[in-house]
Amino acid sequence: MWTNEEGARFSPAMIGSGVWSGEFELDYAYSREDKDGRKFGDELARIGYRGETPARARPLTAAFEVHIEQGPILEQEQKQIGVLNGVQGMHWYDLTLTGQPCHAGPSPMTGRRDPFMGLHRILEQLYRLAESHGPWARVTFGDIRVEPGSRNTVPESLTLAVDLRHPEQPVLDAMDRSFREIAAAAADEARLEHSIRDEWRSPAVAFAPQCVAAVRESVAELGYSNMEMFSGAGHDSVYISRVAPTSMIFVPCEKGLSHNEAENAEPADLEAGANVLLHAMLKMAAST
Repeated sequence: MWTNEEGARFSPAMIGSGVWSGEFELDYAYSREDKDGRKFGDELARIGYRGETPARARPLTAAFEVHIEQGPILEQEQKQIGVLNGVQGMHWYDLTLTGQPCHAGPSPMTGRRDPFMGLHRILEQLYRLAESHGPWARVTFGDIRVEPGSRNTVPESLTLAVDLRHPEQPVLDAMDRSFREIAAAAADEARLEHSIRDEWRSPAVAFAPQCVAAVRESVAELGYSNMEMFSGAGHDSVYISRVAPTSMIFVPCEKGLSHNEAENAEPADLEAGANVLLHAMLKMAAST
């Protein structure tokens, strides 16, 4: 069991497995703060989850993780099992655009240095960037903060959380370069200052061929419909794979919903995923 896989409250994601694998220092993990300034380590202590056992990797023959897809592809393709070849690379950024605050009423539109005037150009171009690298490219804007945050004031600055993803690292690197060029050009055109802070980088991961083969062979023996795919979401298997041979198994979930009260997976699909997990584990155990 791993702490903070999602990174929704404390960034970056996968802090628990990241410390265990050696990607993050423990002090760094404990120092991460949420929007209210509460520290990760303090909150673990508050709820009794800051344990004493060292979070260190140990020798493992293999690691398998079974999971709902968290997306709609398996359901749309009418496949019961996803055989995972890897996990998309992910880059998280904070993009800040800074202009000049002024009153909403007296200030003509033509003279404003409004951060939103640069933002709309950036959003449109980044959506086109993802489309140009489809179908696996992803761009998401999950959070925005505006200063000073007054209804009738043109803001001085805004900070946008940007999430870029692709399973092929060279493509993701190209998207990174394009993002920086797009942001610089849009800020210049809107007469704004801009900065980009790299919050987190998780390179694209290719799972161990022997683990993927164990999943693939198990699916074939059990007779489940299946397809090969990459995970679009981050999982602790990303960091576990740096320590041990690793792979994942996906099962469908209704309409691709997850982390939501409407999340639903059929018992038969969950059973199929568990069966594949069992047989893949037995294959790896038998091969050692």
